[in-house]
Amino acid sequence: MDSDAKRRQMKPTDWAIKGELFLNCSCDLFCPCVVSLGKHPPTEGRCIAWMAIAIDTGHFEGESLDGLNVGLMVEIPGRMAEGNWKVAAYVDERSTQKAYNGILKIFSGAAGGTTGLFTMLVSEIIGAERAPVQITREGRRRSITIGRKIQGEIEMIQGASDDHPVMISNSKYWMGPDIIAAVGLKSRVRDYGRVWDFGGKSAEICPIDWKGPGK
Repeated sequence: MDSDAKRRQMKPTDWAIKGELFLNCSCDLFCPCVVSLGKHPPTEGRCIAWMAIAIDTGHFEGESLDGLNVGLMVEIPGRMAEGNWKVAAYVDERSTQKAYNGILKIFSGAAGGTTGLFTMLVSEIIGAERAPVQITREGRRRSITIGRKIQGEIEMIQGASDDHPVMISNSKYWMGPDIIAAVGLKSRVRDYGRVWDFGGKSAEICPIDWKGPGK
């Protein structure tokens, strides 16, 4: 993957992903990016985060992505919508070469469609690698472990009804219209010279249904 955003040209392809994305960032509860659509500054001035993507079903140009996991380390210097993101990607070590390449194209924005805006938002891809990305989804909790590089766990905020979590619904947020509010229980990032700890901060869970252009 090219680290120069200007050279990452979008080449629309046939792809789709259904599953779940969850994350923990350094904002205080609740991250203002969701309701402001990235126009409000992060509560700490900048945003650092890890993201976990569990692909339940998916494909890239005929290659199955079913059951694969992806982790991202994200650093945003200011308002999310203003770009200049720095991103590192960790792709499930079980992926085939075509699936690996496809996932990198999807999450760099090069494949177009839902994630196409990443070609404008991501200014530097600091690394991409295969890794043992372990994701657990049980009840109100979600966790991701990528060796000692990323260790994160979050929990949905308790709502008035036990079977309905606190959430923002019908939004125009880039991840999807329904965002479940959560809080970080543990967040440790140790890679690419970054040493981050932001447990207790804002977290989100979102069902995703992403696809290539024209779908």
